[in-house]
Amino acid sequence: MTHDVLSARATRREWAALAALMLPVLLVSVDNTVLSFALPELSTALAPTGSQLLWIVDIYALMLAGLLIAMGSLGDRLGRRRLLVTGSIGFGLVSLAAAFSPSPEALIGLRALQGFFGAMLMPSTLSLIRNVFTDARDRRIAIATWAAMFSGGAALGPVLGGWLLQHYWWGSVFLINVPVVMVLVPLALWLVPESRDPRPGPVDVVSIVLSLLAMLPAVYAIKHGVKAGLDDVTIACVALAVAAGVAFVRRQHRSATPMLDVDLFRNRVFAGSVVANLLSLMALTGFLFFAAQVLQLVIGLEPMVAALVLVPGLVVTVAAGFVAVALLRVAPARVLVAGSFAASAGGYAIAAFTGHPTVVSMMVAFVVMGIGIGMAETLTNDLVMSHAPPHRAGAAAAISETAYEVGAVLGTAVLGSILTATYRSHLVVPADAAGTGSAHETLGATLDQAATLPSHVGTALADSAVAAFDLGVQYASGTAIVVALAAAVISWRTLPRRR
Repeated sequence: MTHDVLSARATRREWAALAALMLPVLLVSVDNTVLSFALPELSTALAPTGSQLLWIVDIYALMLAGLLIAMGSLGDRLGRRRLLVTGSIGFGLVSLAAAFSPSPEALIGLRALQGFFGAMLMPSTLSLIRNVFTDARDRRIAIATWAAMFSGGAALGPVLGGWLLQHYWWGSVFLINVPVVMVLVPLALWLVPESRDPRPGPVDVVSIVLSLLAMLPAVYAIKHGVKAGLDDVTIACVALAVAAGVAFVRRQHRSATPMLDVDLFRNRVFAGSVVANLLSLMALTGFLFFAAQVLQLVIGLEPMVAALVLVPGLVVTVAAGFVAVALLRVAPARVLVAGSFAASAGGYAIAAFTGHPTVVSMMVAFVVMGIGIGMAETLTNDLVMSHAPPHRAGAAAAISETAYEVGAVLGTAVLGSILTATYRSHLVVPADAAGTGSAHETLGATLDQAATLPSHVGTALADSAVAAFDLGVQYASGTAIVVALAAAVISWRTLPRRR
């Protein structure tokens, strides 16, 4: 008999601990996307450049992605619950400060600190699930809950943001973190058991630095390269990222106690699941980046109404994860995951290539996409954890969570940069509407200026801005469709062929 069959089913205590551990997942995932609906108002209030606007969105997930492995290693040494509580308190305090940011630069810095403390929250969650829920059936439901909370939280972010913006100012989107932290800290101390590695190796500062040097320049190269092409800065950033990445991998192979167990990637199912995991979140965050602006600035909806358009997709995203668990009884994972990416591609096609965007088309697009994302997240995370040995659960969890955050970065860095570059290159500014600084960097800023101009000039500028943005959405969506179909092929070739 297998270990899973002999393992005891989870008790109420384990399920209560799972509920507590979902709060940090909710915090981190909501903050990946909560700014989506605040972008138009934020553009007017702080007047960021287009590049600054992308950094405000990206820097949070970038810091998470760069630090998750390091924080997981630190939690092994100091105690995972201790790190969780410390990160929660810091996350709440920084969120409070971010709500009152006086400038784009200050907000970028505070978002980076949010990512720093957010990285302390995540490593304990998925690894604890792998060890607490030893029965395969319980573990699969727990992982489905984890994935539903993460992908659902990412979809919930704009909805919460829309409601808050309907009643308050843009900074209020950060204040929602404070009451969650106030609930999380006592629950974590009460329900979550403290755990640490009984024989931890030394803190590897060099590996931490190398992981950051591999991540930060890579994302900056994407951002800068879309705007400036293959210039010296882009080439230098790519070279630094590749060199640091190679050095990081070599150091892990040589280390007796590696910060990241790179040998896990020798397992084909594990590697394929991680890639699929990353690409599914890339599809979600890329869609939310432009959907919020289309609904508010192009279609003209109020923030709360625009947020409600996404609610059906949010519900479907959460439900699809649990449906995927049942479907595994009748179909192999590779069929379900490959099909989920085909659904994501279909969602992008509906949003961008069915004529002028409408409320109905955006709603249907997100519902179709939600089916794919919800299924992919649950199935790939289950495969990641089930194909890693129990004693490597922490490393596997950190890799899976890092894939989430890299996907979130790429969603806005790649697709957002394509949209922004297309918008800038196709925007036609009438001579009478010439502005300075960031006047035409973003759609929100351009439409804000157009409203102050004489009617014939303002109308011409607004029409050109909307047309340029719509073309940018099409280019970004076309790229997303190619990526989703490539992910479907990868999933088909690497994931299990049998149920």
